[in-house]
Order: sequence, then structure tokens, then C-alpha cells
Amino acid sequence: MKSSRRRKANLAIAVTLFSASLLFVLANGVSGQSAQTPSNDMEMSGTSTDLFVMMGSDFVRPGLAPKANYNIGIGHTFGFLKKDPIGDELTFSYTYEDGGSGFWHSDFGSHTEAGGVMKNFALPKTKAVSGYTFVQAGVSTFTGFSRLQNHFYNGESLGGIIHFNQHNSMWLQDTFNKIVTIPWYTTFSVGYTWSW
Repeated sequence: MKSSRRRKANLAIAVTLFSASLLFVLANGVSGQSAQTPSNDMEMSGTSTDLFVMMGSDFVRPGLAPKANYNIGIGHTFGFLKKDPIGDELTFSYTYEDGGSGFWHSDFGSHTEAGGVMKNFALPKTKAVSGYTFVQAGVSTFTGFSRLQNHFYNGESLGGIIHFNQHNSMWLQDTFNKIVTIPWYTTFSVGYTWSW
């Protein structure tokens, strides 16, 4: 009973923080510059580099137990891959996920280094919003045990990008995650991206 209340309280805190950060990012984007298409240099070369920082919550199956998920990564779009059906952007990222009894952090954590391929695509009738698919593979290391445990990680994501201007955007992403030894889980994340 007590853990159920704690989970609900942690989920309420996570939703509140998520909502506040989303409002902050949207307010800055609207009050700053209007959405623009990428610069002519980026369009002509077809390349760009993205540095992204994302925060989200895992929902572990079964039970929907919420857990903190922090992600930082870098990706580079290659012009010659624009017509490739699998992806046009190669990425590398680091993710920390709480694996303990709390929400934010515990001694039991999952540290994942993953490489990925992202496919960016335009949405009809808008240049301010685009979409992407994202496939990742890597190694997750579990900490807090007597020995470190390394396991293969696989994740598939679907996301949307709100472009504030040629350098600033917000990413919204939902990911299906699978690590061999634990049940599957999904992650919903919101992040800020700087592109150049």
C-alpha cells in the first residue's frame, strides 16, 4: 500500500516536472524566433550535427513502474544517405536509467552506451514539425550488485521534432526497449537539441 502511494507520488512529480519543462521550452520557442527551415548551407550540403539531451520516464512492464531516464547523445546526418530507407543519421548516446526502488536515482542503475541509425522525414504541410524513426543497439551495464552485469540492449523509437529555428529544436520520443534479462519497457522522453 505504501509503495503504491509512493509510486503515485513519484509519477505525479514526474508529470509535473515534465509539464513544466515542456511549457518552458514551448514558451521560449514561441517568444524567441519563429520556426524556420534549416539554413541554405545545411540544405545544400544535406548534413548537420545534432547534440541532444533528453529526460524521460521508463514504464517497466509489467506494472507500469515509473523510473527516471536521462540521455545525452550526438548524431550526424549524411547527405548521401537521404534516400536510404533505414536511416540518414548515425548517432551515439549514453543513457542512465534508475533500476532501484525510487524514481530519480539509486545504487541500482542501468548505464547504456548505444549506437544508432535515425531516419528523419518531413510531415505534410509543415516545416516547423518533422518526424523520425530511430533504431539503437548497444551494451547496458547494471550497477549496484557485487559484480557489474553487461547485457545486450536494443531500442526502437518513433519521435517528432518541433523546430524553433535552424539551431534549436525540441524532440518528443517514445521508445520500446529490450534487454535480454529483464521485462520489456517503454520510455517517453522530451529533449532539447542544438544543431549546427
